[in-house]
Amino acid sequence: MKSVEEQLALIKRGAEEVLVESELVAKLKRGQPLRIKAGFDPTAPDLHLGHTVLINKLRQFQELGHQVVFLIGDFTGMIGDPSGKSATRPPLTREQVLENAETYKAQVFKILDPAKTEVAFNSTWMDLLSPADFIRLTSQYTVARMLERDDFSKRYTTNQPIAIHEFLYPLVQGYDSVALRADIELGGTDQKFNLLMGRELQRAYGQEPQVILTMPLLEGLDGVKKMSKSLGNYVGIQEAPGVMYGKLVSIPDALMWRYFELLSFRSMAEIEAFKQDVEAGANPRDIKILLAEEIVARFHGTEAAAGAHRAAGNRMKEGELPQDLPEIGLLSGEDLPISSLLNKAGMVKNAAAARDLLAAGAVRIDGVVVDREFVFACGATHVCQAGKKAFARITVKLDASGN
Repeated sequence: MKSVEEQLALIKRGAEEVLVESELVAKLKRGQPLRIKAGFDPTAPDLHLGHTVLINKLRQFQELGHQVVFLIGDFTGMIGDPSGKSATRPPLTREQVLENAETYKAQVFKILDPAKTEVAFNSTWMDLLSPADFIRLTSQYTVARMLERDDFSKRYTTNQPIAIHEFLYPLVQGYDSVALRADIELGGTDQKFNLLMGRELQRAYGQEPQVILTMPLLEGLDGVKKMSKSLGNYVGIQEAPGVMYGKLVSIPDALMWRYFELLSFRSMAEIEAFKQDVEAGANPRDIKILLAEEIVARFHGTEAAAGAHRAAGNRMKEGELPQDLPEIGLLSGEDLPISSLLNKAGMVKNAAAARDLLAAGAVRIDGVVVDREFVFACGATHVCQAGKKAFARITVKLDASGN
């Protein structure tokens, strides 16, 4: 297991807030695997990259040797989380929740290690609570404290209705931490009130309170508003590779560093090196391509990532070869200057055109730019590119008259 300092650096990467950091350090110093909880209400069948910010952080905890509990809120999903809502949210049926839960499990294991993940459903313990148990649970908090929550407070002061069952949601989420004996709970910044509830209830039930780690809400493709399907600024993790790739390459340049920090598994040192490259004049699009390929590979595999550029309707990337690379054989009694070779192979109109391409740095041999001094050795085979569209694997063979 990594040192406390190394673990703390990775845990805090991209995080908005750690409550309480000194308690986290104390837990890490024990040198034992901690129980890391994150809950997801299966309110929709598909996840987008905004949802994966938390899941990525869970993976980092797995890599540090801790026990991850992926909690599916099948019970709370039927209540409906009021966090950040300006109106009562309609609850789902049990059938809808369970159907969505199955798709969640299939999607999250593209990120998490199934062998190191405990999947839990909060109906497991909530269904066992008697009405008396539930009333005792509600006695742990007051209406006044509930109304301190920002969204409840705003709705109350503007005479918007608040249903009693909405007060139950934070209590149930908090009780989940008691049932799971969570050491750390992750959540978005909009979940802070509910996460703190877990600390309060754990104290009330005689447990050591969990540490809270809040993660930012990922901006959508516009770089302004929270990623959301309803706003159309999202990248769905089940979208086709070309669609996913095209969306990610099109994000604003300023947003890509945010996406790298929250969505990439590259080290911060690598990301910092990319920043320095851009500051030195590198094309930001080339860096975004690396991010897009990494994320497409995560959800669709490396082969799909390799073809995603053209699947998105783009031309071939610099250095990329066509799938149907032509094979050309030339006979010669001697080595050939590159301009002469390109002309003989029919890759340019004439030798003058070859010289123009060479002067423009538009001729590559095995992916390396060459100038007019390059000589193609007799007996050699090289992949040649002339301009943006002419590619061939060329072999120069000794002709019959050569000795």
